[in-house]
Amino acid sequence: MAARVREPIDPIERIRTGYFVLLMILVGQFLLGIAVNLFVTIPTNHPGANPPEYFGGVAASVTWAILHGPALLQAHAALGLLLVLFSVNSLAQAIQVRTRRVIVPVSFGVLGVVGAGFNGGSFLNYNQEFSSMIMAGFFAMAVVSYITGLYLLPRNPTASVSR
Repeated sequence: MAARVREPIDPIERIRTGYFVLLMILVGQFLLGIAVNLFVTIPTNHPGANPPEYFGGVAASVTWAILHGPALLQAHAALGLLLVLFSVNSLAQAIQVRTRRVIVPVSFGVLGVVGAGFNGGSFLNYNQEFSSMIMAGFFAMAVVSYITGLYLLPRNPTASVSR
């Protein structure tokens, strides 16, 4: 029986797939966020609420949200953390390609995901509605960045990527 030789996956195709997956997860995250906004009341006295120090409060608030929050909030917070991991992974893959037109859009996408995440943490900390609006703005930034990245990728996987 002959061994099957597996051809390596083209890095551009891997990035294209990553963009698509990130966009689908972002849509799911958006819908979960709307559901949390409409159907969940976040208590004002949970661990991490109104902290004297922002980052410690975010860590405590997000931990509480994932482990003890209402189910929709648990899903929203956990998916947000996964989005951060996936977006950073996509940035690492883009850096390996060493092409500006691949790296720049994914960098803005990561900035959008991380910015939305920090404003989600801020919403948990202080329960201010403007944090939700800023979160939505960063979501839009991430979506536009990944769509732009898809557009800028070469359409032919065997085509060389110009710097």
